Amino acid sequence: MRQTYMAKANEIDRKWYVIDAEGKRLGRLASEVAALLRGKNKPEFTPHVDTGDNVIIINAEKVELTGRKLTDKMYYRHSGYPGGLKETRAIDMRKNKPVKMVELAVQGMLPKNALGRQTFKKLHVYEGPEHKHQAQKPEVYELRG
Repeated sequence: MRQTYMAKANEIDRKWYVIDAEGKRLGRLASEVAALLRGKNKPEFTPHVDTGDNVIIINAEKVELTGRKLTDKMYYRHSGYPGGLKETRAIDMRKNKPVKMVELAVQGMLPKNALGRQTFKKLHVYEGPEHKHQAQKPEVYELRG
């Protein structure tokens, strides 16, 4: 009888990838990064184990949105108090907190459970072209499309 291979946490070989977000569309970038973080690009992918790689995104301030999303898309957060709903347009978010904008897009494509929170910690987003992970020798990852 043949059994499906299940990866174990201590057997996983993690790589570091660096992705340049300049000129890339936010949603397409986020979906591919989420797949890398989960490890879906690996043959030993196991749904209940964190098999993913570490991802560094640079130039988050230069990410693109299509159509009228820049003016129409809203980001909401709530303080927890009555009437405490805050909203921010995508154009303001990209200008003031581009890192948060990319992180929210990727986080929305990860599982909403403990594994998703653990996976999200392997994402490192930077506004400009510099990052502090040269010691990990990240490979440049070219997005499809």
